[in-house]
Amino acid sequence: MKDKTILALTFIRKIVAELPGTAEKLCFDTPAFYTNKNIFARLKEDEENLVIYTEEKEKWMQQNPAIFTITPHYLKYKYMLVNLDAVAPDDLRALLITAWERRTSKTLLKKYILDTEG
Repeated sequence: MKDKTILALTFIRKIVAELPGTAEKLCFDTPAFYTNKNIFARLKEDEENLVIYTEEKEKWMQQNPAIFTITPHYLKYKYMLVNLDAVAPDDLRALLITAWERRTSKTLLKKYILDTEG
């Protein structure tokens, strides 16, 4: 694995660790992040992109198509690719948290909200 990929994964793991009920497992032989049994992000096999759940892929792709893209495979799914070399850390953090919020249980979401407000 490339050094830049390891750095990106370290950053992603730090954010994911703050989210209750998450687990890291392999998916297509790459690190993937789950809440309950729902995947919300995974490293793509190219090790340069993160596959992430989003209900706003059009918004992100219009904002910066060099960073946020999809392949024909993802046309029918609520996932997009994020270029890990180019994405701003704040954007990646926001995308990960939002992906987790959309895929997690109401109980875990409430716990997270209470923990971050208190």
